[in-house]
Amino acid sequence: MRVYRVKGFARFQRRERIADAALARAVAGMETGLVDAALGGGLVKQRIARAGQGKSGGFRTVIAYRRGDRAIFLLGFAKNERDNVDDDELAELKGLARSFLALRGDQIEALVADDELMEVAYDDDD
Repeated sequence: MRVYRVKGFARFQRRERIADAALARAVAGMETGLVDAALGGGLVKQRIARAGQGKSGGFRTVIAYRRGDRAIFLLGFAKNERDNVDDDELAELKGLARSFLALRGDQIEALVADDELMEVAYDDDD
């Protein structure tokens, strides 16, 4: 399982001080079937707890996800900042998810080399 984040999500993660380990835990949960919301088109919404707090007041993430293959964090937001994504944004995210999930390994490596995607440390054994 490979886990990535796009540039915009990386900025959100840095600003909110979300550890890579929290992202890895979210993906590990999805791998065992604990998905908060399947949005269709390869997208899932997954909650991530704030450090020292629970998930209910934490963050919402939108992830392009293919079980056993890859997860790409596309969008993150604090629950107190906004309730959800609107229909137009959801359609855009689904298109983005389709594009990312269709990429071959060499194409992903090129995006990583160009700093368009950043890999998140993820250990399948956790």
